Amino acid sequence: MRVIDAISEILKREGVEYIPCFPTTPVIEAAAGAGIRPVICRQERVGVGIADGFARVTNGRPPGVFAMQYGPGAENAFSGIATAYSDSVPMLVLPLGHPIERAGISPHFNSRRVYDPVTKSVEEVNTGERVSEIMRRAFSTLKMGRPGPVMVEIPADIALQEVDESASLYQPVKVTRSAANSRDIDQVARVLLEARSPVIQAGQGVMYAEATAELKQLAELLQVPVMTTLAGKSSFPEDHPLSLGTGAATSAGAVVQFVGKADVIFGIGTSFTKHGMTLTIPPGKVMIQATNDDRDINKDYSIDYPIIGDAKLVLGQLIEAVKDRLGSNSRDGDGTVARDVKAAKDVWLGEWMPKLTSDEVPMTPYRVIWELMQTVDPADAIVTHDSGSPRDQMVPFYRSSVPRSYLGWGKSHGLGTGLGLAIGAKLAAPDKLAIHWMGDAAFGMVGLDFETAVRSNLPILAIVSNNSTMAAETRAMPISHELYKTRDLGGNYADMATAMGGYAERVENPSEISPAIQRARKATENGQAALLEFITCEETAASHRRAFG
Repeated sequence: MRVIDAISEILKREGVEYIPCFPTTPVIEAAAGAGIRPVICRQERVGVGIADGFARVTNGRPPGVFAMQYGPGAENAFSGIATAYSDSVPMLVLPLGHPIERAGISPHFNSRRVYDPVTKSVEEVNTGERVSEIMRRAFSTLKMGRPGPVMVEIPADIALQEVDESASLYQPVKVTRSAANSRDIDQVARVLLEARSPVIQAGQGVMYAEATAELKQLAELLQVPVMTTLAGKSSFPEDHPLSLGTGAATSAGAVVQFVGKADVIFGIGTSFTKHGMTLTIPPGKVMIQATNDDRDINKDYSIDYPIIGDAKLVLGQLIEAVKDRLGSNSRDGDGTVARDVKAAKDVWLGEWMPKLTSDEVPMTPYRVIWELMQTVDPADAIVTHDSGSPRDQMVPFYRSSVPRSYLGWGKSHGLGTGLGLAIGAKLAAPDKLAIHWMGDAAFGMVGLDFETAVRSNLPILAIVSNNSTMAAETRAMPISHELYKTRDLGGNYADMATAMGGYAERVENPSEISPAIQRARKATENGQAALLEFITCEETAASHRRAFG
C-alpha cells in the first residue's frame, strides 16, 4: 500500500470519520477511499476551525483532523492552528510537504520549522517504513497531557511511495491519566475548609477530563461558588445556585464581587494565564492550582499550593479528603453562600435588564442575546461567539447548562474563528442546534464559508449582528474615523446567505427576534443552514470590562 493509504487506515483505527480539508493533497482521495468523509472548506483557516470545533465537542475522542496542500495551503492554515494551540485543542494536522529534494530550500514553505512554536510536536514522514511509528507518536502526543495540535508533514513524493509494512501492525494508542500526590491533596482540603470566602475557578481542563460531576459534588460539599474561564465556560452549569458565571475580558457581576472579596482562589483545569481575554486575579489571595501541565505552575501567579494531576482524579481525591475532615459536620448548612450568589446576580441583572429587554430601534445586541436565551434551551444547543463585540456582549449573559454547550475561545483573536467552530460542532453533534454569533466584520472575513455548511449538509444557525461599523474600535480609531470613516462597513448579509443556498432573514424590529429564531431553527431541523441578520445599534456598553486591571 501507499503511505497515504497506510495513514488513512491508521486514522480509521483511531476512530476518525471526518477530515476537513482543502485541495490539493492526495490525502483527500486516500481518506475517501478508506471511508473517511472529506469536508471541503472555502479557505484553510475555516477548515482548521471545523476540525477545532469538532475536537472541542468530542473532547478529542476522536480528535479533529485537517489536511491541506504544501505552500499556500500550509501558509493559509497558520492562524487557525495558532488559535487551536493557544486554546489547547487536540487536533491532528496533515500538511502535504514539498518533495524531499526541495524541502527546506528557500523560498519553499517549511511546515516543520514554521509550525514548531504553535504545535505540541511536528514530525516529517521521511520514509514510508516509519509511518506506523510516526503516527503512533503523533496520537500518543495528542492523547496525553495538555491537549494541543500535533502535526505530521507528508512530503509529496513520500506520500505516494509504496510500503511493505502494513498499517495492520498499528495499535491504537491507549490513554493514561495521573492522580495527585496525596499529601498535596490533604493540604489543599485543609486550606479550602479553613478559608473564609473561597472561590473555585474552573477551566476547560475540567471538560477534557469529563469532570463536571465531580466539580459539582466538591462545590456543593464545600458550598464554594464557582466561576469559569472563557475557554472553560460550560464546565460548570451556569444555572446552578453556586455558579457565579464567567470571568473573562468582560465578566458577570457576581464574579467581580466574589473574586474581589475571596481569600482563597482554587483553580482546577486552568492555566491561570494573564491575557487580554482573561480575568486578572487581584493580589493578596491564597492561590491553589491543579493542572496536568507543570509549565502552568507559577507562570503568571505565585502558586501557594500546586497540584499536578488529571482534573477528574484530583477532584475525586479532594472529595474524599474533604469528607474525611468534615465527618458528620456540614459546611454552610443553611445555604448562605447560595443566597448571597443569587442576590449578587439579581442586582447585576437588574442593572442590565433595560438593555436586555430594550425596544429601541435599531435594536441593541443585548436584546438579541436575551431573546435567544428565552427561545432556545441551552441544553439543546452548542453556542459560540466571535471576536470583538459579540464575545464581550455574549459571554457574561449567556447561561450554558451542560458541558460543551458553549465553546469559548479568545487567547488568539482571529475574526471569523467561530464560524468554523460551529460547523465542526454540528459535524460532531448533529442533534444539537449549532449557533454562531458574529459581527459584520467577522462575516467579511469568512462569510463565504457559510456555503460550506450549506453544501456539506451541516445546518448551523449563523447570527449576524449588523451595525455597519466596527464598534469595538470606537475608542481606538476616533481621528481616522472622523476624517475618513474608517470604522464603517456595509452589506446585506441575509441576501448573501440566500444566494449561497441557505435560509435567511433580515430582522429590524425587536418584536421579531424570537419568531425569527424559531423559523430559522425550523429551517435547520429541515436540513437547511440558516442565517439571521439583526440590524443592531452601535452598542459599546459592556459588563465589568477588565474588572481588576
